[in-house]
Amino acid sequence: MSPLPVGPHSPIDYLERILTARVYDVADETPLEVAANLTSRLNNRILLKREDLQSVFSFKLRGAYNKMVNLPPALLQRGVIAASAGNHAQGVALAAKTLATRAIIVMPTTTPQVKIDAVKARGGQVVLFGDTYDDACGHAKNLGEEKGLTFIHPFDDPDVIAGQGTIAMEILRQYQQPIHAIFVAIGGGGLISGIAAYVKRLRPEIKIIGVEPVDADAMRRSLAAGQRITLDHVGLFADGVAVKQVGEETFKLCQRYVDEIMLVDTDDTCAAIKDVFEDTRSILEPAGALAIAAAKQYVEREGIRDQTLIAVACGANMNFDRLRFVAERAELGERREAVLAVTIPEERGSFRKFCSCIGDRNITEFNYRIADEAIAHVFVGIQIPPQEGAAQLVAKLTGCGFETLDLTDDETAKSHIRHLVGGRSPLAHNELLYRFEFPERPSALMQFLNSMNPAWNISLFHYRNHGSDVGRVLVGMQVLPEDMVEWQRFLDNLGYSYWDENNNPAYQLFLR
Repeated sequence: MSPLPVGPHSPIDYLERILTARVYDVADETPLEVAANLTSRLNNRILLKREDLQSVFSFKLRGAYNKMVNLPPALLQRGVIAASAGNHAQGVALAAKTLATRAIIVMPTTTPQVKIDAVKARGGQVVLFGDTYDDACGHAKNLGEEKGLTFIHPFDDPDVIAGQGTIAMEILRQYQQPIHAIFVAIGGGGLISGIAAYVKRLRPEIKIIGVEPVDADAMRRSLAAGQRITLDHVGLFADGVAVKQVGEETFKLCQRYVDEIMLVDTDDTCAAIKDVFEDTRSILEPAGALAIAAAKQYVEREGIRDQTLIAVACGANMNFDRLRFVAERAELGERREAVLAVTIPEERGSFRKFCSCIGDRNITEFNYRIADEAIAHVFVGIQIPPQEGAAQLVAKLTGCGFETLDLTDDETAKSHIRHLVGGRSPLAHNELLYRFEFPERPSALMQFLNSMNPAWNISLFHYRNHGSDVGRVLVGMQVLPEDMVEWQRFLDNLGYSYWDENNNPAYQLFLR
């Protein structure tokens, strides 16, 4: 790597800017922590740079404050304006409060409420505009010109880049042993540009690996094209990095210093959020977990052992209502769950045979509604051990005589179809609907099946593992009127808690 000439944006200048950056009036030096569970599982030392522990739960206050504190006093006194999906907004608001000036923040209408509330709590005036950061950015620049406010760019500014680069300064001071790679999330590129410019100047042997979502990969595409490109649209799950076009200055720095860009999908990101929670009991936002997801992917791809990998956990402004989705998709991201569509004969005993074929694997979800006299289609989630892929399970079920379709990577099936299996059925004669609580163990379902009268037919079954000590199961059972005494005896002897749902209004409306 040949040195660039000294100039306002040269590496030497960035080294000086980072070393002299004013960030610690508002920012903390965050810890570099060992992720013990991930380290053990991946056979590599995984360190997390805990920027989620900043007072605004994100690294963004470093760059925002460094930019604002270096403004001429007259400009600072007039006030500032910024565009942000949330984390930069909180940094600008906190910096403005600390420097006793006003801040207007333009945020996309898709911004999570937790981030909007946090900006207001720090004294920022929020204006909602557009669906993406780019929409908000254009409006903020126009508004700033009208009001005479200084625009604080979230990433494409040397002072902002230098402020974020102080993270690299801390990392190299905190860990002075060999480092194989540092993984950094990319939105507009300010964070990775600052880290890369510093690290490559002092420790050029360390790989700098950028990480983007598969549906917001503006930097990867720009580097491949040799020029900045603009995405038509971006995915909003990782809203903190949902940027259609990267910065001009950040693009140049990434061209020069970033070794590779990796892409991760939503399931991988959810799995990484879970991994960090299990190691730290902290919950990262999706953008904050991208680096961890890529580090895991990198280890699997490269087959490395006993190396040190650092992932920047860059934010934790998570909306609480996203947690259910994250928990549901984390198992898929870890490849610990297979999602399958299985066709079984519509005859008594076939369900028991299916469960026997599955063996001692945990069923995480089961959706079935009687619909045909000859065959039954069931939507099932099954836990699989790390060494066994979904393909092996499909082969085993096929060998047992069950036609099986692997839906593990089918986004429509995972997001929608699983919730739509069912409906009314003309074949559900003499149906009783009961809700049960099964002990959360593999044998619980077989105990239920073995205890029931073989003449009874299951016409509806819904179950989803929610991580508690009991499984909540909804069962439709076809029982003749003359068998009601035996049915009651079955309920009493089963030993599971149960509730009669035959008069449930939702059942009457949608399923009866």
